[in-house]
Amino acid sequence: MILLNDSGISKDAIKGALLEHAIRPTSQRVEIARVLLCEPQHLSADQVLARVNAQRPLVSKATVYNTLNLFAERGLIRQVNIESGRVFYDSNTEVHHHLYNEDTGMLQDLPASALRIDSMPALPEGTVGTGVDVIIRIRNKP
Repeated sequence: MILLNDSGISKDAIKGALLEHAIRPTSQRVEIARVLLCEPQHLSADQVLARVNAQRPLVSKATVYNTLNLFAERGLIRQVNIESGRVFYDSNTEVHHHLYNEDTGMLQDLPASALRIDSMPALPEGTVGTGVDVIIRIRNKP
């Protein structure tokens, strides 16, 4: 997991993190990475867009979506698909799972050690496993 402390974050540190993941550090990508990597968090694309453009418009919605997909594809962040149309981008790329509160929309990290999986099903011929992502859905008690 690459997290850059926001108080001491430098553009050079961000550019270095992008280059480590074979991502060309354009000014828009640096700003998007600055928002995502300043702390462990789960943000939607719209939240990233709002934070990047908080002071003045810097990037378009399409640029944010394309950049987030690139970051996830290259392993800089994780994409967490909650349901169709509900996606979070996770700055924590370590192996872990999630708790999702359906009432509040809050997504929380759950350490991998908090969940035990004793066995896995046989995989289809010609495939290999690449990981296990568990999302435990919860609701507030009435």
